[in-house]
Amino acid sequence: MVIMTGAHVCAVFVLVMCVSGVCEAGCADRPTPRCCPGRNNECVERSARRTVCYCDTYCRRSGDCCDDYQNVCHISAAIDCEVRQWGPWSPCSSVCGAGTTERSRQVATPPRNGGAPCPDLKQRRGCLAHNEACSAAKEVAKILPDSFKRNFKDPWRRPHMLMKEEKKSYCVQMRVKQASAACKVRPWSAGLVRERAVCVECQSDAMTTDNRCLGDGLQNIRTYWTAASAPGCSGSWVRESFTEDCRCPSYSMIFV
Repeated sequence: MVIMTGAHVCAVFVLVMCVSGVCEAGCADRPTPRCCPGRNNECVERSARRTVCYCDTYCRRSGDCCDDYQNVCHISAAIDCEVRQWGPWSPCSSVCGAGTTERSRQVATPPRNGGAPCPDLKQRRGCLAHNEACSAAKEVAKILPDSFKRNFKDPWRRPHMLMKEEKKSYCVQMRVKQASAACKVRPWSAGLVRERAVCVECQSDAMTTDNRCLGDGLQNIRTYWTAASAPGCSGSWVRESFTEDCRCPSYSMIFV
């Protein structure tokens, strides 16, 4: 014979009622707020089976909602994210050599009520650029102070060289981006410091057959230079402007 106290009888009665479905636990038993947006691990309760269940929106994806979630939280059907078609690939980030290109797409319908999240909205891949500017981008300018050759006439030139047509000079305005420590050795090259603007003149004697000086740069693209009379002095710069029929002021640079 089993003797049961009043407390035991109450516990058995509650257990029988819960098993029979009369007693339910879930979102309705939670304190306010009963339901939580997004993913919230604190939005938890016990189900009628006394297992852990959740009352947040994320439970629709993870499949662990409380039994009364739909009724208590009044959540409509989940809406998955929808995206538009991919846009075109962007130009290669490099004008010459290896670079990257990317494309994007827009969200047409954002996810709601625990629907599937949006896929990637951007893609990136490598690219290899090659155009007519590539050769110029690879050139390394050789420079000297303008005192070396301004209006200099070599008396030992052959007669046919003295008759050579003098071409008009042009100027390029450069912004120094990098200079090696060796540039500090010579007074003229010590002025080649980061972010210093320098005028470099392309004179007739330094021009190639296409009437330009090697290494005269590309607009807004980093190219490289080396100082001809200062061993180890080199760096990079960006061309900011180009002026035809021009002479740089004194204490500038020339291409050689």
